[in-house]
Amino acid sequence: MNGQVEEQGGETHAEDVRHRGRGIYLLPNLFTTAALFSGFYAVLAAINGQFEKGAVAIFIAMLFDGMDGRVARLTHTQTAFGAEYDSLSDMVAFGLAPALVAYEWALHSLGKAGWLAAFVYTAGAALRLARFNSQLEVADSNYFQGLPSPSAAAIVAAGIWLGVDNGIAGDKLAVLAGLITGGCGLLMVSNVRYHSFKHIDFKGKVPFFVVVAIALGFAIVLLQPPLILFSLFTLYALSGLVLILRSAGKSVGSRE
Repeated sequence: MNGQVEEQGGETHAEDVRHRGRGIYLLPNLFTTAALFSGFYAVLAAINGQFEKGAVAIFIAMLFDGMDGRVARLTHTQTAFGAEYDSLSDMVAFGLAPALVAYEWALHSLGKAGWLAAFVYTAGAALRLARFNSQLEVADSNYFQGLPSPSAAAIVAAGIWLGVDNGIAGDKLAVLAGLITGGCGLLMVSNVRYHSFKHIDFKGKVPFFVVVAIALGFAIVLLQPPLILFSLFTLYALSGLVLILRSAGKSVGSRE
């Protein structure tokens, strides 16, 4: 009798495992879908000439993208499906959307050079994501190789938002927009290292002044969102170049 019960229990457990294997976890994939929709909306907004809404939608996609992985880890619902779905969502939200919004806002006035800059950005994002996924097991978790696609998207989107917010027509900044867009695309596929901040402990205790500093940080961003965001992410992009210069300086010093 006990053997029969154990056998039935084993069959039930096996059925549960097979059932879970065929399904997907809803909660983390909801955030990924929200990020995907935000990127899709950014493209639609740009087509309709609503460039500020398109830029803001890309930042909203960044928030959802930052949440899906953390939710999956906290709820122990990481799956191969979720990782692949997240990469496809990133390609739309941080690869296609910024390039198309930039093209509709300013780059179209440059003719072939404009769509070339947009394509360099899109191709850079695709290659960046492919390289990241292929090097997960061997990459240094402290650093990213190449500018992360969300950061590149933030620079392009904040630049557009800043121009629109100040009433500057896109065609007047077309050359600058092309340089920024193409430059971000090249930085994504470069070997420049960037701090990943993956080892920050969000669950641990922190001093009270850290909470105050975070609150002040949010207040500063809200004073002039496009300018502050553009400045912060541009500084992050430049930080990788600073790391290269520091490494070069140390190597020269060691040889001497």
